[in-house]
Amino acid sequence: MFDLTGKRALVTGASGGIGGAIARALHAAGAEVGLSGTKVAALEALAGELGSRTHILPCDLSNPAAAAELANQAETAMGSLDILVNNAGINRDNLALRMKDEEWQAVLDVNLTAGFRVIRAALRGMAKRRWGRIISITSVVGQMGNAGQANYAAAKAGTEGMTKAIALEMATRGITANCVAPGFIETAMTHGLTEEQRARLKERIPAQTLGTPNDVAAAVAYLASTEAAYVTGQTIHVNGGMVMP
Repeated sequence: MFDLTGKRALVTGASGGIGGAIARALHAAGAEVGLSGTKVAALEALAGELGSRTHILPCDLSNPAAAAELANQAETAMGSLDILVNNAGINRDNLALRMKDEEWQAVLDVNLTAGFRVIRAALRGMAKRRWGRIISITSVVGQMGNAGQANYAAAKAGTEGMTKAIALEMATRGITANCVAPGFIETAMTHGLTEEQRARLKERIPAQTLGTPNDVAAAVAYLASTEAAYVTGQTIHVNGGMVMP
């Protein structure tokens, strides 16, 4: 679909359903791919599936020092870093009245602050080479909110604002910064839904179906490509029409 031959990409949260699909899409387009996450066995399995042009880069993004060094490790492993997909995230759901400070802080630390630390380090090399793609995976809830997810919604909305600022700062350096905001996607998290819950979800989606990780990965592959050079500061919504900002 898009030719990424010779490009080096780092995907955080690559052991998850969406992260794995993104890594596969970038690799299929010809990129060398660094696979990062905390589940080393899953990363090794994915690397074994993809074969050559892969590197396993385990990282716990809740550790500030590890997050700050991840992009440098990717550069060392691959010789360069052209594409960063900021996908890793956690949730600690609770109603606002009951949400503990540690639940709020844990989600902001990993989903927003750690992402910034990885981006900041990646930008240094990209700015020198005057080419780069920063792509952050946000969520439909960053636009519409969601009961029980004040922390998650705040982190995702914050990531979109941060991305716009980075897009403004780096536009003259050949670096774009964009987001992809998935809606309800078929992943391990949604597999646990009952049929009744799935039916209620589908009623809220004009397409009347949940998306797939490949739907998200296709949007990422486009934003990572040379064809998307004039697209920056934007959010591509992959939600079946559920939210149309």
